[in-house]
Amino acid sequence: MLEKRAAAQFILDDRHPGLAGSARASGKGLTFAVRLYATISDCWTLTKPEVNFLIALTTFTGFYLGHSHQPGHFPFSHLACTLVGTLLVASGTGTLNQYIERRFDAQMRRTAHRPLAAGRLKVSIGLALGITLASLGIIFLAVWVNLLASALAMFTVSAYLLIYTPLKRKSPACMLVGAIPGAMPPLIGWAGASGHLSSEAWLLFGIVFLWQFPHFMAIAWMYRNDYQRAGYSMLPSADRRCVFVNWMTLLPLLVLIPLTLFPAFSGHANAIYALGALFAGSIFLYHASVLALQKSNQHARRLLLASIAYLPVVFALLITSSK
Repeated sequence: MLEKRAAAQFILDDRHPGLAGSARASGKGLTFAVRLYATISDCWTLTKPEVNFLIALTTFTGFYLGHSHQPGHFPFSHLACTLVGTLLVASGTGTLNQYIERRFDAQMRRTAHRPLAAGRLKVSIGLALGITLASLGIIFLAVWVNLLASALAMFTVSAYLLIYTPLKRKSPACMLVGAIPGAMPPLIGWAGASGHLSSEAWLLFGIVFLWQFPHFMAIAWMYRNDYQRAGYSMLPSADRRCVFVNWMTLLPLLVLIPLTLFPAFSGHANAIYALGALFAGSIFLYHASVLALQKSNQHARRLLLASIAYLPVVFALLITSSK
């Protein structure tokens, strides 16, 4: 039976060699297109586009406010260059972080599906992509923006990959260290607009720096078992864990809320900003207090969502209400 089918196929191919060759070529082309799409999709996932949204927002805020004291029209092209360079650096840093942690990510349910951890993408591609993106971003900022913005970006990459990333497996103090490079985007934006850093720029840095603690405490609590399984020291031992989460969640918020009101008190923002920032801070503090009083994944998730909404609201109010 198989011999008859093979003979029939041979006769068919012999009679219509053009059609058979075209079918094979189409099949190969389709397979290549599917593989190419999957590779591009995985590379896009490596850059962490969901994180880059907040990075773009904080960079834009720093640039906008940094230019507010400069004469002339608003430099949209300069803003675009600053955003592109910063996002290239952020994408490269996120990719290299996943390259370094790929074996540990494979042990966590939250990250096991990532392209490098799951083995869908070659390790060499991830490494090359990360180095290329980060290097291009630093060079792009140096050439098209200024050297200060480029130097701040280079510091961000170095601190995140060489200090924060290995420290995650050694001590919960990694949260404090990681918050420094995490708060650099508004400084890069400010430097891109003005070429220097003022006290207002460091105020934005302080806001993002403090915001990260309750944000990451919510994540650390939700995925505490995952982190422990992979050998990360995001939280201390069980007997000190709850106290640690309470302090690292509430104390930064109690400093963050008054800090966000400083632009209104100093005359740089109006009363609408003050009321909006106070309202957003109150909601943020409420969810943090609920988690401090009753530990649960549900309360941690609500705090996480509140933190994600808080920063865009405060920065949007600051941009629209600044004097």
